[in-house]
Amino acid sequence: MEVLKKFFEPVDMTYGKPWHKIALFTVPMLIGNIAQQLYNTVDSIVVGRYVGDNALAAVGSAGPILNLLIVLFIGISVGASIMVSQYFGGKKREELSTTIGNCLLLTAIASVFIMVIASMITRPLLHLLNTPESIIDWCNSYLLILFIGSAGLAFYNILSGILRGLGDSISALVYLLVSTALNIVLDLLFVAVFNMGVNGVALATVIAQAVSAVLCLFKLMRMKEIFDMKLRYLKMHKEYTVNIIRLGLPSGVTQAILSMAMIVVQSLTNSFGEMFIAANVIVMRVDGFAMLPNFSFGTALTTYAGQNVGARYYDRVEQGARQGTAMAAGTSAAITALILIFGRYLMSIFTNTPELVKLSMSLMTILAVGYIAMAVTQSLSGIMRGAGDTMTPMWISIVTTIAIRVPIAYGIAYMTRTPELPNGRQECIFISLLISWVIGAIITFVFYKRGKWKARAI
Repeated sequence: MEVLKKFFEPVDMTYGKPWHKIALFTVPMLIGNIAQQLYNTVDSIVVGRYVGDNALAAVGSAGPILNLLIVLFIGISVGASIMVSQYFGGKKREELSTTIGNCLLLTAIASVFIMVIASMITRPLLHLLNTPESIIDWCNSYLLILFIGSAGLAFYNILSGILRGLGDSISALVYLLVSTALNIVLDLLFVAVFNMGVNGVALATVIAQAVSAVLCLFKLMRMKEIFDMKLRYLKMHKEYTVNIIRLGLPSGVTQAILSMAMIVVQSLTNSFGEMFIAANVIVMRVDGFAMLPNFSFGTALTTYAGQNVGARYYDRVEQGARQGTAMAAGTSAAITALILIFGRYLMSIFTNTPELVKLSMSLMTILAVGYIAMAVTQSLSGIMRGAGDTMTPMWISIVTTIAIRVPIAYGIAYMTRTPELPNGRQECIFISLLISWVIGAIITFVFYKRGKWKARAI
């Protein structure tokens, strides 16, 4: 029992071998991220198999709008994780307690805001994106259910971010595995048994996310040896609220800009028809799994850097950056190879249409090399964020997305137009993405080496 209890305790990353601490923290989080990815993937598989390819396209077309409207939660989560990790590393109990209380209050406010705004702008956005009439009603109802139930998504992301900042990636993993299993069961029940279509998968996701949020809250309430969760901390403290927003806003803005760019590109994607939209959904679902090691190592290095910056161990931060980036790149290369070898079998899970499987695999091949580049970007960006420099990764994302990806996508589409292909070649979507990833890795490496992130600790 004592061994099991120790397994769930927060990890102090300010001592020991950096690669070992990073790996111990990353592995459960990677498993958790795989489980998180299963939410959307299972939704897609169930609607693709039980409802049809158009329903699959509808769920995928809703993605960019969903991502755009949850940027508030992403910003709060990043700011919370950075502050929590630094105060935990610096052994500052009062500041840690106040930070967590402010995060909970900000999350509640953001949840109400999203519920109100989303119901007003969802359908106009879908029309703006030229969403085909054959799937627009499905897209709209799917999104409305997710936004009305967004509090579960919000609190899970923020509370799991706090747990990770404390070095506890195990508890968030366990709770996410429970909710993922529940999501799968409810997906099949609502769609295969009750014939609720895309509304069923949305409802299943909302219920499962709420369960994971409640479990995370109960875990935090039991961590009395590290911080205090009392009513006096559940109110706005200007200094802490400003710091959470200052640290988290760049990540939220980054996600908003990326989502806006995705919406702009989604409009181009929609112009290629339902078959390409469905293929894009399949590729993005597989892409989500390919990206998981990169995001996991990036988040682990954010916590690692935050704790060591809080303790003022800067040499240890750089050592961990080298070792963590190497592990991320190696893991990404291995997973990319597996996807290229077995990708066709993965694609066939989503659909019975051979043409759709072939198209999806050809598009996936274009992206392959880019995952290793993204390993460098996410790892070094994680180090800079953990140190408190959230602005540099934001500007790099803006430049690579707005100034590089979008113009290249539309430029290739325009230059490849023919009478047979009036909208250009559909591969432009993925070629532009690959180019932006590679350039982003180069720029991130340059800014990391300049070292200005060392002066940004809170």
